[in-house]
Amino acid sequence: MDSETKQRLREIREAIKKYGFDEILGQTAKNKIRKNEEETSVLMLDDEIPVKLRLMLQDLGTTFIKLGQLLSTRPDVVGERIANELANLQDDNPAITYEQVKTIVERELGGKMEDLFEDFTHENLATASIGQVHEAKLITGERVAVKIQKEGITDKIDLDLRILKYIANRADKWNSNLKKINLPGIMEEFDRSIHKEIDYNNEFMNMQRIEMNFVDNPYIHIPATYDKYCTSKVLTMEFIEGTKLNDVYASTGDEFDKKFLAKTVLDSYLQQLFIDGFFHGDPHPGNILILEGNVVCYLDEGMMGFFDEKFKHDLSEVMLLFVDQDVDGLINQLMYMDILDYDIDTSTLRRDLNDLFGRYFGVQLNRFDGVLEALLSLMQEYGVILPNEVVTMARGLSMIEAIAHNLDPEIDVFASIKPVAKRIAKQRVDPRRFLKSKKSNAILYGHMLHSLPKLLTRAIHKIENDELQFHLEIDITDKVSIIALVSALIIGSSVVSFGPIVFGMPVISLIGYIIAIILSIIGIRKFVLK
Repeated sequence: MDSETKQRLREIREAIKKYGFDEILGQTAKNKIRKNEEETSVLMLDDEIPVKLRLMLQDLGTTFIKLGQLLSTRPDVVGERIANELANLQDDNPAITYEQVKTIVERELGGKMEDLFEDFTHENLATASIGQVHEAKLITGERVAVKIQKEGITDKIDLDLRILKYIANRADKWNSNLKKINLPGIMEEFDRSIHKEIDYNNEFMNMQRIEMNFVDNPYIHIPATYDKYCTSKVLTMEFIEGTKLNDVYASTGDEFDKKFLAKTVLDSYLQQLFIDGFFHGDPHPGNILILEGNVVCYLDEGMMGFFDEKFKHDLSEVMLLFVDQDVDGLINQLMYMDILDYDIDTSTLRRDLNDLFGRYFGVQLNRFDGVLEALLSLMQEYGVILPNEVVTMARGLSMIEAIAHNLDPEIDVFASIKPVAKRIAKQRVDPRRFLKSKKSNAILYGHMLHSLPKLLTRAIHKIENDELQFHLEIDITDKVSIIALVSALIIGSSVVSFGPIVFGMPVISLIGYIIAIILSIIGIRKFVLK
């Protein structure tokens, strides 16, 4: 361990001890013996724990502040009290000087500042722990905002991450209470998240992708990017002047159509979730500006969520079941998605979900109004660790709902969600989706056919040399087992009617018959010719 790591580890240990977390983490086997489970549990329930945790993370700097911000989005992991407290973390650090900014920009963009920019303001517009933003004007005349990453921040984060993983593994080993929340897994998730954030190329690509998704919508704007002025440590984008949402809320004139804006904000986010499967992960009011003509502008695309096609369809069905308060359907769907284990106590969960729906849907409501947060808390009680994207989605949807409701108190969020979710859910049985899957399956079948002669020759060779082995749950030495398996393969292959046709039969049927023949040869050699 080098001297820098030792020094940083010492600083972290001192902070952990200062705020009393050494007793909770259980740093050594000796400490494990000394502290019993009851004492540890009491510490974990201490009302001061959330505040102490926030102060400790604030003291330890950038990496720990970012970790706290991640945990503030995971009430299903750390609980509502800690998540709410960590949301108050301040991500700010002293600004770096203009000379430091100039050095970074010139090195990254490969030129002199005066050759790159007609003007570059010395004072920053905003500063945070990882970077800061300056206003500038390109040689070509465009007014831009330039985000610059502070020097050496990546090395500091990597050092802290190594130490955090070390602490997480020890805590997971020696403290059974912490084992439940899988600290090593959280550290791996955090590692991926923060490395995406400190690579400005990631945000650059996010901005281009979401801009394309709304290219046909004149009421959604994403700041333009300038790729010749962008690297992993410098991001140059269109300078945006707009009205903050709080000022829009307070406006009394006819400058803004608030009902239209509410629907635009809500519909655009539902499109991101259920149609594009690529959504803004932190759509708080500070990341949305209203431009002239009631145009909604999304800022800060550094943290985005992503759903693949299958998960997008699964999630749309979850939302339909949720809105319809179909408890049994919701439980079955969550099991199908591997979010709930099949051995979970479904009778108790069904009762708790009915209580939750009764509490929040007892009267006619037109918004979630805390029900998503309550659902996340309920999942935590059952020890369910939800996929990060689901929690990010729930948090983002709650923020968007609050914005829409502040703009138009009468907006019906459920009425907007249901048709979109139905539309996506219906795509499961859309013939075009089936044809698309047939194309990909045809490619797969083509590869299988191309490899089939070689595989068949190899299998027969192994049979002749007694080298073929099967690792099956059934007892392959039993005559009845082989007969049953061969019969099942023959019957199954006979009823298949889909897929490409070869030699007058579907490829899957042909493969099934070949396997049945191989098993028959094995059976004959083992039980008849023996």
